Amino acid sequence: MSALKPKHQRLVLVVIALVALVGAGLLAAWALRNQASYFYVPEQMVAEPPQPDRAVRLGGMVEEGSIRTLPDGVTVAFVVGDGKARVPVRFAGILPDLFVEGSGVVAEGRLASDGTFVADNLLAKHDENYVPRELQEMTEHQKREVVAETEDEIEGGA
Repeated sequence: MSALKPKHQRLVLVVIALVALVGAGLLAAWALRNQASYFYVPEQMVAEPPQPDRAVRLGGMVEEGSIRTLPDGVTVAFVVGDGKARVPVRFAGILPDLFVEGSGVVAEGRLASDGTFVADNLLAKHDENYVPRELQEMTEHQKREVVAETEDEIEGGA
C-alpha cells in the first residue's frame, strides 16, 4: 500500500479541519439554543405570547400612574406599554435609579400563565435628551468645549 502524497495529505487535513469546525459550530448552537433571550415589545407579547417557561425581554415605556408597591414592601407592579398594547409587570428587588413613570425599561424574565410578566431584572433607560449632571449647568458653547477636550484626550491616549 502506498503512502499519500504531500498534496493529498494537506487536502485530507483541510477536510478534517473543516469537518471539525462545522461540528464545533453545530455543537455550540445546540448548547445555546435555550439560552437565547428574545426581545418583545408589548404589542408582540400580547399578539403572540412566548411560552411560559421561556426567558425573554420585554421593552417599552412605564405607563404614567401604573407603579405601585405591593403589600410585601419589596414587590413592585407596573404596566409597560408601547402605545398599542399594555403588559402588566411584577418585579421583586431593588429598582434602578432611572426607573420612573414615563421612562423606557427593559424587563428580563418570563410571562406567567395569568398574562403578567414576572421580571427577574430591570434595565431602566434614559431618553435621548439625557444630559449628565456635570453638564446641566453649562452653556451650549461650554458643553462643546468639554466634549472636544474629552475627544482630544481620548485620541492623545490612544
